[in-house]
Amino acid sequence: MTIKVALQEAGSVIPAKEAQLLLAYFLQKDKLYLIMHEETILKNEDGYFQLIERARNDEPIEYITKSVSFYSRYFFIQQGALIPRPETEILIDKVVNIAENFDKPHIAEIGVGSGIISCMLALLLKEVHITATDISEDALNIARINAEKFQVQDRITFVHTPYLKGINQRFDIIVSNPPYIANDAAVENNLSYEPDIALFGGESGDEILKEIIDIACCHDNCVLCCEMGYDQKEPLTRYMREKGIYESHFYQDWSGLDRGFTATIGEQHQK
Repeated sequence: MTIKVALQEAGSVIPAKEAQLLLAYFLQKDKLYLIMHEETILKNEDGYFQLIERARNDEPIEYITKSVSFYSRYFFIQQGALIPRPETEILIDKVVNIAENFDKPHIAEIGVGSGIISCMLALLLKEVHITATDISEDALNIARINAEKFQVQDRITFVHTPYLKGINQRFDIIVSNPPYIANDAAVENNLSYEPDIALFGGESGDEILKEIIDIACCHDNCVLCCEMGYDQKEPLTRYMREKGIYESHFYQDWSGLDRGFTATIGEQHQK
């Protein structure tokens, strides 16, 4: 079977673009090679079609190839951490803009996952130190691999802990892309491959976000930056008002859906 025929056959069961991406991964070649060598005989075609079968069963391409494109870079990913979504780039942009107001900002990331937020912040901000936490050792291991890949491990301290438990220091910025899907929400099949603890945020979906707001209220002169669900603006606005937080701004993703917020925490919240 030639490369051309293999792609045609694979493209009949999964999208052609994914079939091409998987073949490039399988051969460890780029897409141009596939075009220039379409009449080349494909060796070990069974191995390639095993990958196609995994994709046909809704396993995310990113987990199969162990690679995810984010912020024009390729990060390592595997099961055990949430696959980064493009809209999280907006959250990073927000944090970078805020960090410019601080001299050598100290940032905490709650729920580091694959490490893409902390790594990108370390790449984009020269004078920064980040404390990144997660309750999953699997996720922390993936994050460490990415930190080493991009040579920013000297500016990120990884801690295995929930939220910021056991960390007694002040932060200028707290950032998080926490689980925010309601526990009983219907989700697509491919999400079954991703860790539940990185997806589901409680009965309403916003419980973990509220916990993070509570934690941020213990840090004076701190800015909180979070991603959230598209339908959580109103309940989170009410909750922040109850906590005495009136300086908050919500932002939308590229689809025009509410996707996150920034909130300034003042000294009056030290309790």
